[in-house]
Amino acid sequence: MTNPQAPSSTRPHGGIPRLKPGFVPLLSYGFRPFFLGGAVWACFAMVLWIGLLEGHWAFATDYGALAWHAHEFLFGYVSAVATGFLLTAIPNWTGRLPVQGRMLLALFLLWAAGRIGMLAADRIGIAAAVIIDGSFLFVLSAVILREIIAGRNWRNLTTVFLAAALAIANTCFHFEVLRTGAPHYGVRLALAAIVALIMLIGGRITPSFTRNWLARQGTGKLPAPFGRFDIASLALTGAALGVWIVAPERRATGAMLIAASIVQAARLCRWAGERTWREPIVLVLHLGYAFVPLGAFMLGLSVLRTDVMPSSAALHAWTTGAVGVMTLAVMTRATLGHTGRDVSATPATVVIYGAIMIAALARMAAPILPSGYFAVLAAAAALGWIIAFGTFVLHCGPMLVSARRTG
Repeated sequence: MTNPQAPSSTRPHGGIPRLKPGFVPLLSYGFRPFFLGGAVWACFAMVLWIGLLEGHWAFATDYGALAWHAHEFLFGYVSAVATGFLLTAIPNWTGRLPVQGRMLLALFLLWAAGRIGMLAADRIGIAAAVIIDGSFLFVLSAVILREIIAGRNWRNLTTVFLAAALAIANTCFHFEVLRTGAPHYGVRLALAAIVALIMLIGGRITPSFTRNWLARQGTGKLPAPFGRFDIASLALTGAALGVWIVAPERRATGAMLIAASIVQAARLCRWAGERTWREPIVLVLHLGYAFVPLGAFMLGLSVLRTDVMPSSAALHAWTTGAVGVMTLAVMTRATLGHTGRDVSATPATVVIYGAIMIAALARMAAPILPSGYFAVLAAAAALGWIIAFGTFVLHCGPMLVSARRTG
């Protein structure tokens, strides 16, 4: 539905309003500052973490170094990418002009203030850092809710609940750190919300983009349309995640997680991913989503057989794997498409995808193999992560700060 009050010059071929003239490119769409800022932070935070482990510097002493590391990748990086994606997708859903200009700048600065605040918690105090950081996701939830209501786009109201769940998880994370020093519930709630977001959004765009690409290649097997099986698989996995949040050590939880992994793997198999091997920018969406059932299976196994599968390996299948691969897949595709480039794999995007896959597989394997291999694999994972996001900044950064190509 289009906005009848929008000037005709802001409407593209489909009739959906996009931009008002006069905004600098970086502040014209949510994906531009948040994808760039999120990628820079993902790279910089990993360097900070490595230096912290090696004793080159110290920070977040009162908050806890491990808690800072988990927080900044679960909430610092992921919230940036989620914000960039949602603020770019919502205009397509609602027909309204995107959040841009001063409001977009204010949102980005609030997110950046959270990163600085958490990094400087020892100087400004934990309470101040927590208040600054915690406000962003609540403000974002309010902005998304306003846009959904104004556009009467009730179909996508779920995104508001997931953004609010992240905000609540962040609050819970901080509360547990301050009270016990170990944010168990906060981590589980955050991961559950993030995995749910990947299942919801990734489960929409992966078969959609695959169908579009395969249709251009000619006849053949196409992804199955969204149907009852998808609804059932989402419901079962959502229930498993909910049980895992409150009772992570019960055997029934492990069984539910393994069942969820089976239905999510079956869901992925319905999307004809095996036919996309010739186009990495499509294939990577399937590879990223594959870490959802893989992580669920490994986590379920870690509940049932701790001696066989450590929980850290399972959790990194979701964090470095599902989150890292899927977000970079979306970021590269959206950046190319929304800046007027061909949406196809370039040598740089292949490097990005290869590096993040190496990082994910190495980080998953590190806790499983003998201790002698842990340091090597952990270093490989960190190096792969830095190369992936560093290459994204170098390759896509100039696109994100310049005007969209035309013609």
